[in-house]
Amino acid sequence: MSIQQTETNQEMKEACRNYRMRSVAKVAAAAVICSLLSTVGSPSSYALSAEFAKRQVEVSSQEKRTVAVVIDDFGNGMNGTPEMMKLPIHITAAIMPFMPTTKQDAEEAHRLGHDVIVHMPMEPNKGLKKWLGPGALTTDLSDDEVRKRVEDAINDVPHAIGMNNHMGSKVTSDERMMRIVLGVCKERGLFFLDSRTTYKTVVPKIAEELGVPIVSNDVFLDDVYSVQHISKQIGVLRKHLESHISCITIGHVGPPGKFTASVLQQSIPVMQPNVQFVKLTALIQGQSMNDPLVLPNP
Repeated sequence: MSIQQTETNQEMKEACRNYRMRSVAKVAAAAVICSLLSTVGSPSSYALSAEFAKRQVEVSSQEKRTVAVVIDDFGNGMNGTPEMMKLPIHITAAIMPFMPTTKQDAEEAHRLGHDVIVHMPMEPNKGLKKWLGPGALTTDLSDDEVRKRVEDAINDVPHAIGMNNHMGSKVTSDERMMRIVLGVCKERGLFFLDSRTTYKTVVPKIAEELGVPIVSNDVFLDDVYSVQHISKQIGVLRKHLESHISCITIGHVGPPGKFTASVLQQSIPVMQPNVQFVKLTALIQGQSMNDPLVLPNP
């Protein structure tokens, strides 16, 4: 082997090491590239192979991470509603059923190109049922009543293509309840976003049994109502992207609405060179459940 071949060979090895480190998702491609090292050929074939590896490393390093921003609690004319609707990205609007501005908010979100999902009120482990609003799912309901409430909620939110839980730590850990909820979602062609308000969630298990597409929350932005905390959570989001190719983050209209909208307005342009903001529908395929954390929204 010539000196040129030896140097090129070492160059390819280094490219392959970097390639593996930069993109776990492309390990198979790296294996193909590295297999060329065992091929006996002319110096030109080694040079071509090394150049190919370099190009793949460059593409990998420039690959953008994806973030889906979900905003909960639309439907009641809450603070921050106009600001969230006008964010410079497409969001996913989670809209509560049977509320004064349910239909208005759903129509406006759809008009602006946002995804619309049903923000289904569900019983928490702690808290008062009256906090949930009309049509809420509670574990004392019969199977027929649960089904009826889920169907009615979907019918009440125009343009809904998915559903997530409002509160719901008790319901999302109950197999009977979630089998009914997810069964209706499957019948109606809706995906489900697990807000992951409890580590005991049974959503992944039941969704897999029934064949319902699911995605899962990674970061709550505004469980504390302050600009300082929301900004810190943006940092948590960015840290998450260091080891994950995507992140789903949930914010809210209401008490923190204007704070969250303001932080997002400032943060989005800063992140956009390295982050692609997408709607949830872009993450339905191949979304892993990540880490089953307990999140601060019961």
